[in-house]
Amino acid sequence: MYPLLLLLVAIVAEVAATVMLKSADGFSRLVPSILVFVGYATSYIALGFALKLGLNLGTGYAMWAGLGALAAAVAGTVLFDEHLTHTAIFGIVLVLAGVLLINLTGPTG
Repeated sequence: MYPLLLLLVAIVAEVAATVMLKSADGFSRLVPSILVFVGYATSYIALGFALKLGLNLGTGYAMWAGLGALAAAVAGTVLFDEHLTHTAIFGIVLVLAGVLLINLTGPTG
């Protein structure tokens, strides 16, 4: 349970940092720039502890990267009015399917 909770924290922190990366405008804005570093540090620390507590590396990283990419795409659409093509949406569906398959076929810790 705790490894998956830490993985969720890692994903949320990574997506928040990525949103702040866009908001930092090339690191020209101080507060979003600081939040980028805090978010990524939090994400890597939480992922590291999840791995230490038994989360499998392949499973954990696939979920972190896949769900993070999905959430970042949604955040870009909602917060920055970015548009997703049908091909991009199909790709996101494939990422979700991959994450589901990983969780159905292997232990997560």
